[in-house]
Amino acid sequence: MDRKLIVRTGILLTVFFINPTAYTQMPSSGNGSGAYATGNYRNLFQENGHSKKEISQKINAAFNQLFQGDTAHTIYFAAGSNEQGPMAYIADVMHHDVRSEGMSYGMMICVQMDKQAEFDALWNWAMTYMYVNNPDHPSEGYFSWSLKTDGTPNSETPAPDGEEYIVMSLYFAAARWGNGKGIYDYRAMADKILTTMRHHPEKTGPTRFGPRTVAAMVNEKARMICFVPDSKGNEYTDPSYHLPAFYELWARWGPEADRGFWASAADTSRKFFRKAAHPETGLVSDYANFDGTPRETRWNPHAEHFSYDSWRTASNWSVDWSWWRKDTGEQELSNRIQAFFASRGMDTYGAQYTREGQVLNRNHATGLVSTNAVASLAATHAIAKDFTEALWNAPIPSSFGERYYDGLLYTMSLLHCSGRFRIWKL
Repeated sequence: MDRKLIVRTGILLTVFFINPTAYTQMPSSGNGSGAYATGNYRNLFQENGHSKKEISQKINAAFNQLFQGDTAHTIYFAAGSNEQGPMAYIADVMHHDVRSEGMSYGMMICVQMDKQAEFDALWNWAMTYMYVNNPDHPSEGYFSWSLKTDGTPNSETPAPDGEEYIVMSLYFAAARWGNGKGIYDYRAMADKILTTMRHHPEKTGPTRFGPRTVAAMVNEKARMICFVPDSKGNEYTDPSYHLPAFYELWARWGPEADRGFWASAADTSRKFFRKAAHPETGLVSDYANFDGTPRETRWNPHAEHFSYDSWRTASNWSVDWSWWRKDTGEQELSNRIQAFFASRGMDTYGAQYTREGQVLNRNHATGLVSTNAVASLAATHAIAKDFTEALWNAPIPSSFGERYYDGLLYTMSLLHCSGRFRIWKL
Protein backbone atom coordinates (compact mmCIF):
# COMPACT_ATOMS: atom_id res chain seq x y z
CA MET A 1 0.00 0.00 0.00
CA ASP A 2 1.33 3.42 -0.97
CA ARG A 3 0.45 6.44 1.15
CA LYS A 4 0.46 10.04 0.04
CA LEU A 5 -0.50 13.31 1.74
CA ILE A 6 -2.19 16.01 -0.31
CA VAL A 7 -2.67 19.54 1.01
CA ARG A 8 -4.96 21.89 -0.93
CA THR A 9 -6.92 24.99 0.16
CA GLY A 10 -6.43 24.30 3.84
CA ILE A 11 -7.70 20.72 3.66
CA LEU A 12 -5.42 17.93 4.81
CA LEU A 13 -6.27 14.70 3.09
CA THR A 14 -4.82 11.25 3.52
CA VAL A 15 -5.15 9.35 0.28
CA PHE A 16 -4.56 5.63 0.05
CA PHE A 17 -3.59 4.23 -3.33
CA ILE A 18 -4.55 0.61 -3.26
CA ASN A 19 -4.03 -2.18 -5.71
CA PRO A 20 -7.44 -2.49 -7.42
CA THR A 21 -7.43 -6.25 -6.90
CA ALA A 22 -6.69 -6.01 -3.17
CA TYR A 23 -10.16 -5.13 -1.87
CA THR A 24 -11.98 -7.36 0.55
CA GLN A 25 -15.29 -8.30 -0.98
CA MET A 26 -18.12 -9.42 1.26
CA PRO A 27 -20.13 -12.45 0.16
CA SER A 28 -22.48 -11.51 -2.67
CA SER A 29 -25.23 -13.96 -1.78
CA GLY A 30 -28.23 -12.95 0.28
CA ASN A 31 -29.67 -9.51 0.84
CA GLY A 32 -26.59 -7.77 2.20
CA SER A 33 -26.85 -5.33 5.10
CA GLY A 34 -27.92 -2.16 3.29
CA ALA A 35 -31.25 -0.43 2.83
CA TYR A 36 -32.86 -3.38 1.04
CA ALA A 37 -32.42 -5.52 4.15
CA THR A 38 -32.94 -2.84 6.80
CA GLY A 39 -35.31 -0.33 5.21
CA ASN A 40 -33.04 2.43 6.53
CA TYR A 41 -31.81 5.11 4.12
CA ARG A 42 -29.24 7.67 5.22
CA ASN A 43 -30.31 11.31 5.07
CA LEU A 44 -26.98 13.01 4.44
CA PHE A 45 -28.53 16.47 4.54
CA GLN A 46 -30.05 15.83 7.94
CA GLU A 47 -26.70 14.49 9.13
CA ASN A 48 -25.28 17.89 8.13
CA GLY A 49 -27.82 19.69 10.28
CA HIS A 50 -30.58 20.55 7.79
CA SER A 51 -34.17 20.12 8.90
CA LYS A 52 -36.69 17.82 7.26
CA LYS A 53 -38.75 20.87 6.28
CA GLU A 54 -35.76 22.53 4.59
CA ILE A 55 -34.93 19.33 2.76
CA SER A 56 -38.47 18.89 1.47
CA GLN A 57 -38.52 22.50 0.32
CA LYS A 58 -35.27 22.07 -1.61
CA ILE A 59 -36.42 18.89 -3.38
CA ASN A 60 -39.82 20.35 -4.21
CA ALA A 61 -38.21 23.53 -5.54
CA ALA A 62 -36.12 21.50 -7.97
CA PHE A 63 -39.12 19.52 -9.19
CA ASN A 64 -41.30 22.59 -9.47
CA GLN A 65 -38.74 24.48 -11.53
CA LEU A 66 -37.62 21.66 -13.82
CA PHE A 67 -40.96 19.87 -14.24
CA GLN A 68 -43.55 22.60 -13.69
CA GLY A 69 -41.72 25.84 -14.40
CA ASP A 70 -42.08 28.24 -17.31
CA THR A 71 -40.54 27.47 -20.69
CA ALA A 72 -37.36 29.31 -19.76
CA HIS A 73 -36.69 26.91 -16.88
CA THR A 74 -38.51 23.61 -17.42
CA ILE A 75 -37.37 20.43 -19.15
CA TYR A 76 -40.83 18.77 -18.89
CA PHE A 77 -43.27 19.63 -21.66
CA ALA A 78 -46.90 18.54 -22.02
CA ALA A 79 -47.57 17.12 -25.50
CA GLY A 80 -51.30 16.61 -25.89
CA SER A 81 -53.01 13.26 -25.45
CA ASN A 82 -54.06 10.11 -27.25
CA GLU A 83 -56.32 7.16 -26.49
CA GLN A 84 -53.92 6.14 -23.70
CA GLY A 85 -54.17 9.51 -21.95
CA PRO A 86 -52.00 12.64 -21.58
CA MET A 87 -48.45 12.72 -22.96
CA ALA A 88 -45.32 14.66 -22.03
CA TYR A 89 -41.62 14.55 -22.76
CA ILE A 90 -38.31 15.55 -21.15
CA ALA A 91 -36.32 17.71 -23.57
CA ASP A 92 -32.59 18.17 -23.90
CA VAL A 93 -33.23 21.83 -24.56
CA MET A 94 -29.70 22.58 -25.74
CA HIS A 95 -29.79 19.87 -28.42
CA HIS A 96 -33.50 20.20 -29.22
CA ASP A 97 -34.23 16.50 -28.81
CA VAL A 98 -35.85 13.94 -26.54
CA ARG A 99 -33.61 11.12 -25.30
CA SER A 100 -34.41 7.78 -23.74
CA GLU A 101 -31.91 8.70 -21.01
CA GLY A 102 -33.85 11.83 -20.03
CA MET A 103 -37.26 10.15 -20.31
CA SER A 104 -36.11 7.32 -18.05
CA TYR A 105 -34.59 9.70 -15.50
CA GLY A 106 -37.77 11.75 -15.53
CA MET A 107 -39.85 8.64 -14.91
CA MET A 108 -37.61 7.63 -12.02
CA ILE A 109 -37.85 11.07 -10.42
CA CYS A 110 -41.64 10.98 -10.76
CA VAL A 111 -42.06 7.56 -9.15
CA GLN A 112 -39.74 8.52 -6.30
CA MET A 113 -41.74 11.73 -5.71
CA ASP A 114 -45.17 10.06 -6.06
CA LYS A 115 -46.05 11.99 -9.23
CA GLN A 116 -48.08 9.34 -11.06
CA ALA A 117 -49.78 11.69 -13.52
CA GLU A 118 -46.44 13.00 -14.76
CA PHE A 119 -44.97 9.50 -14.79
CA ASP A 120 -47.81 8.14 -16.92
CA ALA A 121 -47.61 11.07 -19.34
CA LEU A 122 -43.89 10.48 -19.91
CA TRP A 123 -44.42 6.74 -20.24
CA ASN A 124 -47.23 7.25 -22.75
CA TRP A 125 -45.05 9.51 -24.91
CA ALA A 126 -42.18 7.02 -24.75
CA MET A 127 -44.42 4.14 -25.82
CA THR A 128 -46.13 6.21 -28.51
CA TYR A 129 -43.03 7.62 -30.19
CA MET A 130 -39.85 5.95 -28.89
CA TYR A 131 -40.80 2.28 -28.60
CA VAL A 132 -40.20 0.15 -31.69
CA ASN A 133 -43.12 -2.22 -32.25
CA ASN A 134 -42.47 -3.27 -35.86
CA PRO A 135 -41.42 -6.98 -35.90
CA ASP A 136 -39.40 -6.38 -39.08
CA HIS A 137 -37.37 -3.59 -37.51
CA PRO A 138 -33.90 -4.49 -36.12
CA SER A 139 -34.66 -2.54 -32.91
CA GLU A 140 -37.98 -4.23 -32.19
CA GLY A 141 -38.69 -4.12 -28.45
CA TYR A 142 -36.25 -1.26 -27.75
CA PHE A 143 -36.59 2.52 -27.50
CA SER A 144 -35.04 4.82 -30.08
CA TRP A 145 -32.51 6.81 -28.11
CA SER A 146 -33.06 10.26 -29.72
CA LEU A 147 -36.11 11.89 -31.30
CA LYS A 148 -37.21 15.36 -32.27
CA THR A 149 -39.78 16.91 -29.97
CA ASP A 150 -42.52 16.10 -32.51
CA GLY A 151 -41.68 12.39 -32.21
CA THR A 152 -39.67 12.08 -35.43
CA PRO A 153 -36.64 9.82 -34.83
CA ASN A 154 -33.09 11.16 -35.00
CA SER A 155 -31.99 7.56 -34.52
CA GLU A 156 -33.82 4.23 -34.53
CA THR A 157 -31.39 2.31 -32.35
CA PRO A 158 -31.25 2.24 -28.54
CA ALA A 159 -28.88 3.22 -25.72
CA PRO A 160 -29.04 0.79 -22.78
CA ASP A 161 -29.05 3.36 -19.97
CA GLY A 162 -32.53 4.41 -21.09
CA GLU A 163 -33.88 0.87 -20.99
CA GLU A 164 -32.24 0.22 -17.62
CA TYR A 165 -33.88 3.18 -15.89
CA ILE A 166 -37.19 2.63 -17.65
CA VAL A 167 -37.34 -0.97 -16.41
CA MET A 168 -36.43 -0.03 -12.86
CA SER A 169 -38.90 2.85 -12.72
CA LEU A 170 -41.68 0.55 -14.01
CA TYR A 171 -41.03 -2.03 -11.30
CA PHE A 172 -41.08 0.72 -8.67
CA ALA A 173 -44.31 2.10 -10.18
CA ALA A 174 -45.91 -1.35 -9.95
CA ALA A 175 -44.95 -1.58 -6.29
CA ARG A 176 -45.96 1.97 -5.37
CA TRP A 177 -49.15 2.43 -7.35
CA GLY A 178 -50.25 -1.01 -8.51
CA ASN A 179 -50.68 -2.19 -12.06
CA GLY A 180 -53.26 -0.97 -14.55
CA LYS A 181 -54.13 -2.16 -18.02
CA GLY A 182 -52.29 -2.05 -21.33
CA ILE A 183 -49.11 -0.02 -21.17
CA TYR A 184 -49.97 0.85 -17.56
CA ASP A 185 -49.52 -2.75 -16.48
CA TYR A 186 -46.14 -1.59 -15.27
CA ARG A 187 -44.76 -4.91 -14.15
CA ALA A 188 -45.70 -6.75 -17.32
CA MET A 189 -44.06 -4.04 -19.40
CA ALA A 190 -40.93 -4.11 -17.24
CA ASP A 191 -40.70 -7.89 -17.65
CA LYS A 192 -41.10 -7.60 -21.41
CA ILE A 193 -38.41 -4.96 -21.83
CA LEU A 194 -36.00 -6.69 -19.47
CA THR A 195 -36.40 -9.96 -21.37
CA THR A 196 -35.70 -8.16 -24.63
CA MET A 197 -32.59 -6.54 -23.19
CA ARG A 198 -31.01 -9.93 -22.65
CA HIS A 199 -32.55 -12.05 -25.39
CA HIS A 200 -32.99 -9.76 -28.38
CA PRO A 201 -31.78 -11.79 -31.38
CA GLU A 202 -29.15 -10.31 -33.63
CA LYS A 203 -31.21 -8.82 -36.42
CA THR A 204 -30.29 -6.79 -39.50
CA GLY A 205 -32.93 -4.68 -41.15
CA PRO A 206 -33.85 -1.32 -42.64
CA THR A 207 -34.22 1.92 -40.68
CA ARG A 208 -34.77 5.48 -41.86
CA PHE A 209 -31.01 5.91 -41.68
CA GLY A 210 -30.03 2.80 -43.59
CA PRO A 211 -29.62 -0.84 -42.57
CA ARG A 212 -28.65 -1.54 -38.97
CA THR A 213 -27.76 -4.65 -37.01
CA VAL A 214 -29.08 -4.78 -33.46
CA ALA A 215 -28.61 -7.51 -30.85
CA ALA A 216 -28.91 -8.00 -27.08
CA MET A 217 -27.88 -5.26 -24.68
CA VAL A 218 -25.70 -7.59 -22.65
CA ASN A 219 -22.56 -9.51 -23.43
CA GLU A 220 -23.23 -13.00 -22.14
CA LYS A 221 -19.58 -14.00 -21.81
CA ALA A 222 -18.58 -10.83 -19.96
CA ARG A 223 -21.87 -10.73 -17.97
CA MET A 224 -22.01 -6.99 -18.61
CA ILE A 225 -24.18 -4.31 -20.12
CA CYS A 226 -22.91 -3.18 -23.53
CA PHE A 227 -22.31 0.35 -24.78
CA VAL A 228 -24.90 -0.16 -27.53
CA PRO A 229 -26.39 -3.41 -28.83
CA ASP A 230 -24.97 -3.34 -32.35
CA SER A 231 -22.24 -5.34 -34.01
CA LYS A 232 -19.44 -3.11 -32.66
CA GLY A 233 -20.87 -1.41 -29.59
CA ASN A 234 -21.55 -4.72 -27.88
CA GLU A 235 -17.79 -5.40 -27.80
CA TYR A 236 -17.25 -2.89 -24.98
CA THR A 237 -19.16 -1.03 -22.28
CA ASP A 238 -19.90 2.31 -20.68
CA PRO A 239 -18.96 2.17 -16.98
CA SER A 240 -21.79 4.57 -16.09
CA TYR A 241 -24.31 2.05 -17.47
CA HIS A 242 -23.35 -0.43 -14.75
CA LEU A 243 -26.15 -0.46 -12.14
CA PRO A 244 -25.59 -3.37 -9.74
CA ALA A 245 -28.10 -1.87 -7.29
CA PHE A 246 -30.77 -2.39 -9.95
CA TYR A 247 -29.48 -5.79 -11.09
CA GLU A 248 -29.92 -7.16 -7.56
CA LEU A 249 -33.61 -6.23 -7.72
CA TRP A 250 -34.01 -7.76 -11.17
CA ALA A 251 -32.48 -10.95 -9.75
CA ARG A 252 -35.44 -11.00 -7.34
CA TRP A 253 -38.31 -9.52 -9.37
CA GLY A 254 -37.47 -10.04 -13.04
CA PRO A 255 -38.44 -12.98 -15.25
CA GLU A 256 -37.40 -16.10 -13.38
CA ALA A 257 -35.32 -17.57 -16.21
CA ASP A 258 -32.98 -14.57 -16.12
CA ARG A 259 -32.63 -13.97 -12.40
CA GLY A 260 -29.37 -15.86 -12.11
CA PHE A 261 -27.87 -13.79 -14.89
CA TRP A 262 -28.70 -10.48 -13.19
CA ALA A 263 -27.32 -11.70 -9.87
CA SER A 264 -24.09 -12.57 -11.65
CA ALA A 265 -24.09 -9.23 -13.49
CA ALA A 266 -24.29 -7.38 -10.17
CA ASP A 267 -21.16 -9.16 -8.93
CA THR A 268 -19.43 -8.57 -12.23
CA SER A 269 -20.16 -4.85 -12.16
CA ARG A 270 -18.72 -4.48 -8.68
CA LYS A 271 -15.50 -6.12 -9.77
CA PHE A 272 -15.51 -4.07 -12.96
CA PHE A 273 -15.67 -0.78 -11.02
CA ARG A 274 -12.42 -1.67 -9.28
CA LYS A 275 -10.71 -2.41 -12.58
CA ALA A 276 -12.06 0.65 -14.38
CA ALA A 277 -11.24 3.22 -11.67
CA HIS A 278 -7.75 4.70 -11.83
CA PRO A 279 -5.68 3.40 -8.87
CA GLU A 280 -4.70 6.91 -7.75
CA THR A 281 -7.44 9.31 -8.82
CA GLY A 282 -10.45 6.98 -8.84
CA LEU A 283 -11.50 8.46 -12.19
CA VAL A 284 -13.25 6.23 -14.72
CA SER A 285 -13.36 6.65 -18.49
CA ASP A 286 -16.53 7.31 -20.48
CA TYR A 287 -16.15 4.03 -22.39
CA ALA A 288 -14.16 0.97 -21.37
CA ASN A 289 -13.28 -2.51 -22.51
CA PHE A 290 -14.66 -5.37 -20.48
CA ASP A 291 -11.36 -5.60 -18.60
CA GLY A 292 -11.78 -2.00 -17.42
CA THR A 293 -9.17 -0.42 -19.68
CA PRO A 294 -10.25 2.80 -21.46
CA ARG A 295 -11.78 2.46 -24.91
CA GLU A 296 -11.11 5.04 -27.63
CA THR A 297 -13.69 5.79 -30.33
CA ARG A 298 -13.74 7.96 -33.44
CA TRP A 299 -16.93 9.82 -32.53
CA ASN A 300 -16.16 10.67 -28.90
CA PRO A 301 -12.79 12.41 -28.45
CA HIS A 302 -13.13 12.00 -24.68
CA ALA A 303 -14.12 8.33 -24.67
CA GLU A 304 -10.95 7.30 -22.84
CA HIS A 305 -11.19 10.21 -20.39
CA PHE A 306 -13.30 11.07 -17.36
CA SER A 307 -16.09 12.99 -19.06
CA TYR A 308 -19.84 13.59 -18.96
CA ASP A 309 -21.01 9.95 -18.86
CA SER A 310 -18.35 9.18 -16.27
CA TRP A 311 -19.86 11.58 -13.73
CA ARG A 312 -22.53 8.97 -12.97
CA THR A 313 -20.26 6.06 -12.15
CA ALA A 314 -19.35 7.02 -8.57
CA SER A 315 -23.03 7.60 -7.87
CA ASN A 316 -23.80 4.12 -9.20
CA TRP A 317 -21.34 2.27 -6.99
CA SER A 318 -22.27 4.39 -3.96
CA VAL A 319 -26.00 3.72 -4.31
CA ASP A 320 -25.13 0.04 -4.65
CA TRP A 321 -23.27 0.26 -1.35
CA SER A 322 -26.17 2.10 0.28
CA TRP A 323 -28.76 -0.45 -0.84
CA TRP A 324 -26.79 -3.70 -0.55
CA ARG A 325 -23.43 -3.27 1.24
CA LYS A 326 -21.90 -6.27 -0.43
CA ASP A 327 -18.51 -4.90 -1.52
CA THR A 328 -16.45 -2.72 0.81
CA GLY A 329 -14.33 -1.78 -2.18
CA GLU A 330 -17.07 0.69 -3.12
CA GLN A 331 -16.29 2.65 0.04
CA GLU A 332 -12.62 2.80 -0.94
CA LEU A 333 -13.53 3.97 -4.43
CA SER A 334 -15.71 6.79 -3.09
CA ASN A 335 -12.98 7.88 -0.68
CA ARG A 336 -10.47 7.90 -3.51
CA ILE A 337 -12.48 9.90 -6.03
CA GLN A 338 -13.65 12.44 -3.45
CA ALA A 339 -10.08 12.90 -2.26
CA PHE A 340 -9.03 13.63 -5.83
CA PHE A 341 -11.67 16.30 -6.37
CA ALA A 342 -11.06 17.86 -2.96
CA SER A 343 -7.37 18.16 -3.86
CA ARG A 344 -8.40 20.18 -6.93
CA GLY A 345 -10.45 22.61 -4.84
CA MET A 346 -13.97 21.96 -3.63
CA ASP A 347 -15.35 25.01 -5.43
CA THR A 348 -13.08 24.95 -8.47
CA TYR A 349 -12.53 21.41 -9.75
CA GLY A 350 -13.19 20.86 -13.43
CA ALA A 351 -15.69 18.80 -15.39
CA GLN A 352 -13.38 16.64 -17.54
CA TYR A 353 -10.02 15.03 -16.80
CA THR A 354 -7.68 12.39 -18.08
CA ARG A 355 -7.91 9.38 -15.82
CA GLU A 356 -4.49 10.33 -14.45
CA GLY A 357 -5.87 13.69 -13.30
CA GLN A 358 -4.94 16.25 -15.96
CA VAL A 359 -7.77 18.77 -16.31
CA LEU A 360 -9.38 19.05 -19.75
CA ASN A 361 -12.34 21.30 -18.94
CA ARG A 362 -12.24 23.74 -16.02
CA ASN A 363 -15.99 24.33 -15.83
CA HIS A 364 -17.25 23.58 -12.32
CA ALA A 365 -20.38 21.66 -13.32
CA THR A 366 -23.44 21.20 -11.12
CA GLY A 367 -24.05 17.70 -12.47
CA LEU A 368 -20.66 16.53 -11.25
CA VAL A 369 -21.08 18.34 -7.91
CA SER A 370 -24.33 16.38 -7.61
CA THR A 371 -22.98 12.91 -8.29
CA ASN A 372 -19.90 13.55 -6.13
CA ALA A 373 -22.31 14.25 -3.26
CA VAL A 374 -23.99 10.88 -3.79
CA ALA A 375 -20.56 9.29 -3.39
CA SER A 376 -20.85 10.35 0.27
CA LEU A 377 -23.32 7.49 0.76
CA ALA A 378 -20.31 5.16 0.61
CA ALA A 379 -17.37 7.39 1.59
CA THR A 380 -16.00 7.09 5.11
CA HIS A 381 -13.69 10.11 5.42
CA ALA A 382 -14.58 13.44 7.02
CA ILE A 383 -14.70 15.40 3.77
CA ALA A 384 -17.75 13.42 2.62
CA LYS A 385 -19.83 15.96 4.51
CA ASP A 386 -18.27 18.77 2.47
CA PHE A 387 -19.37 17.12 -0.78
CA THR A 388 -22.91 16.76 0.58
CA GLU A 389 -22.92 20.42 1.57
CA ALA A 390 -21.63 21.46 -1.85
CA LEU A 391 -24.76 19.93 -3.40
CA TRP A 392 -26.94 21.60 -0.79
CA ASN A 393 -25.47 24.97 -1.71
CA ALA A 394 -25.64 24.46 -5.47
CA PRO A 395 -28.39 26.34 -7.30
CA ILE A 396 -30.97 24.49 -9.38
CA PRO A 397 -29.47 24.25 -12.90
CA SER A 398 -31.24 26.78 -15.07
CA SER A 399 -28.86 27.73 -17.87
CA PHE A 400 -29.51 26.56 -21.40
CA GLY A 401 -26.53 24.21 -21.27
CA GLU A 402 -27.05 22.75 -17.78
CA ARG A 403 -30.81 22.55 -17.39
CA TYR A 404 -31.32 19.07 -18.89
CA TYR A 405 -28.45 16.76 -17.93
CA ASP A 406 -27.19 18.60 -14.86
CA GLY A 407 -30.76 19.30 -13.78
CA LEU A 408 -31.74 15.65 -13.85
CA LEU A 409 -28.58 14.55 -12.03
CA TYR A 410 -29.12 17.35 -9.50
CA THR A 411 -32.69 16.26 -8.76
CA MET A 412 -31.90 12.55 -8.50
CA SER A 413 -28.89 13.36 -6.29
CA LEU A 414 -31.07 15.42 -3.94
CA LEU A 415 -33.32 12.37 -3.63
CA HIS A 416 -30.38 10.04 -3.00
CA CYS A 417 -28.72 12.30 -0.43
CA SER A 418 -31.98 12.87 1.45
CA GLY A 419 -32.79 9.16 1.67
CA ARG A 420 -35.85 9.66 -0.54
CA PHE A 421 -34.66 7.66 -3.53
CA ARG A 422 -35.97 4.33 -2.30
CA ILE A 423 -36.54 0.73 -3.21
CA TRP A 424 -40.27 0.29 -3.67
CA LYS A 425 -40.60 -3.42 -3.04
CA LEU A 426 -42.79 -5.70 -5.10
